[in-house]
Amino acid sequence: MILETKRLTIRPIQIGDKNEVFEYRSDKATNQYQGWIPETLSDVETFIEDVSEQMNEPETWFQFVVIEKETQKIIGDLGVHFLGSENRQAEIGFTLSKNFQHKGYATEAVKRVIDYLFKALGKHRIITSIDPANKNAVRLVERIGFRKEAHFVESLLINGQWVDDLIYAMIEKDWENLNRPF
Repeated sequence: MILETKRLTIRPIQIGDKNEVFEYRSDKATNQYQGWIPETLSDVETFIEDVSEQMNEPETWFQFVVIEKETQKIIGDLGVHFLGSENRQAEIGFTLSKNFQHKGYATEAVKRVIDYLFKALGKHRIITSIDPANKNAVRLVERIGFRKEAHFVESLLINGQWVDDLIYAMIEKDWENLNRPF
């Protein structure tokens, strides 16, 4: 399964992607708000092997890579966590190489995956969890149309620090009303 936008190809992660994924995921500046920063190539291999190979399996994470069409370079990744036994909700998370930020790529990728989750997989609700210090991610999800639902104080231990957690969500009818191209 491959998703496309004008500038991007979004496809399932593969073991052959490990070097490119390691390149941006191991960068502490790019991933300062992430709970996982690989130290070795082996860490990335384990990560890839541990994600689900099947889309839409309850209680699993499915991982996409985001590829810039012009260069065919992997510039980021986007994870989808399929929640609950009724499987009508999902959580998304995204990482983009610092070299490709502030160019609209993350917005384009997130919107395309959200559209797929609502229209092709029939999801009712999509959430995302963001460190409030990650202002770029907060602006991105608000711009797309997510609504802030919760602010949990010092609820996550990330990289040895207790951090707050913002929960944003969007429901299917809100996405349909936005009707924005990606």
